Amino acid sequence: MPKTNAPSPQDEQERYAASLSYIWILCLYPLLFKRKSAFIQFHAKQGLALFVIESVSFVFFFLMPIIIILCIIFSLIGIKASLEGKYWTMPLIGEWLKKTKI
Repeated sequence: MPKTNAPSPQDEQERYAASLSYIWILCLYPLLFKRKSAFIQFHAKQGLALFVIESVSFVFFFLMPIIIILCIIFSLIGIKASLEGKYWTMPLIGEWLKKTKI
């Protein structure tokens, strides 16, 4: 007898694609090729913001280790939330993304 709460394959695929968003440059795959899913795009935009922050963190030499650690923590939380099928808004960054309509 099949489980009634089991996610459909499409839901699982969306969750896996959304979780890719938080793995450095892999955020570009869901951002560019999975445009039809609002869930995937939500996580892809946050992943892109983390990627950009990590990429420019070398400018702030003394703060770079803290920035990288925070980005890793946010990435892990984002991966966990996306695999659970949840929308998770990152502090500060997520709110800024909502306001700028990126």
